[in-house]
Amino acid sequence: MSKPFDMELFLTGVLTGSHVTRQRHLRQAKTIQAAIFNRWHRNNPWDWQRKHLVWFLRHHVNQHAESTRYYYLLTMHLLALRLGKSWQFKR
Repeated sequence: MSKPFDMELFLTGVLTGSHVTRQRHLRQAKTIQAAIFNRWHRNNPWDWQRKHLVWFLRHHVNQHAESTRYYYLLTMHLLALRLGKSWQFKR
């Protein structure tokens, strides 16, 4: 049996800011992870492609408030930073 992917451990090196900010990024990263897993069965961010995150933006947070979309974009930038990718996402 494989161990579930630990998003907190994955993002530890790039998380900065207050405790509340770090917790928000972790919560949002886990939400992104769950949505991508449900759609493509890819639990590990190392297996993700840019298209997976773009899909999440278009289908999961497009109806939310602009501030919510902005915070998800910040989390996605942290994920891309941690993956060493130069992915850019539009608002």
